[in-house]
Amino acid sequence: MKFTVGIALSPLDQLTELAKTAEECGFTSIGLPDSLFYMKSQAADYPYTPDGSRFWGPDTPWVDPLIAAASMAAVTATLRFYTNVLKLGSRNPLLLARQVGSIANMSGNRFGFGLGIGWAPEEFEWCGVPYEKRGARVDEMIEIIRLVLDGGMVEFHGEFYDFDELQMSPAPSERVPFYVGGHTGPALRRAARIGDGWTSAMMKFDDLVTTIGTLRELRAEYDRTEVPFEIQAVCIDKFGRDGYQDLADAGVTDTIVVPWLADGIGFDGELAAKQDSMRRFAEKYIADPIVAKGQA
Repeated sequence: MKFTVGIALSPLDQLTELAKTAEECGFTSIGLPDSLFYMKSQAADYPYTPDGSRFWGPDTPWVDPLIAAASMAAVTATLRFYTNVLKLGSRNPLLLARQVGSIANMSGNRFGFGLGIGWAPEEFEWCGVPYEKRGARVDEMIEIIRLVLDGGMVEFHGEFYDFDELQMSPAPSERVPFYVGGHTGPALRRAARIGDGWTSAMMKFDDLVTTIGTLRELRAEYDRTEVPFEIQAVCIDKFGRDGYQDLADAGVTDTIVVPWLADGIGFDGELAAKQDSMRRFAEKYIADPIVAKGQA
């Protein structure tokens, strides 16, 4: 079992120090959230809360996850970073390919590209992208970004994007893993079909187990069962050593945790208190690793 620290909603001036502490403690990765802006009125429900409301406000701190990854990679040596998840639909794929490739190169291949479509119509429309046909558009975007990152002269002629031969150099020296987010049927199919892994939002254990089973079936349908595949999970009802063991046995490879919340420290808590929580967590669950049954 790997553990990722989720740094969502933390003050921006804490991020580099949290990254250094995460590396010292043996965490594998930092999970980087994404939000473009806070619209005063929302046209669609937020899909990951029971009532569709957002659990953050207009003054909640956010940073572009790609810039955050570059900043934290500069002060660490082994810690990995992945977007959890970047809202792909409102962005331009060629510009994004340049950014992802740059971070992969500058971090020494310590970046994973977690991606989703995005849930808010305003983020699409106010960034100049239609909300309609967003799933098909994102499929083309993924294909383009992967194509460009693989290196060499490439071209693309699709329904939404069209360009002649071009090249972005240097290409990353290692393949950037793509982690697909989302709980819907199309999102799970996308993850099974093209992803190096799937990443969840907040889920209960029973729902997570069902989803992992669905992903296994879909991966078999796409003849990808032999391809390595990560399951990155935010589970809201399994904690402690027994809980993390249950997650590992269910097929979770990477649990996304916020150690200070378990100690009653808020997102805006003091840096030193958060660092102490990370050290206590590491002593309990990282120093003595949790291994899925059958893999020990």
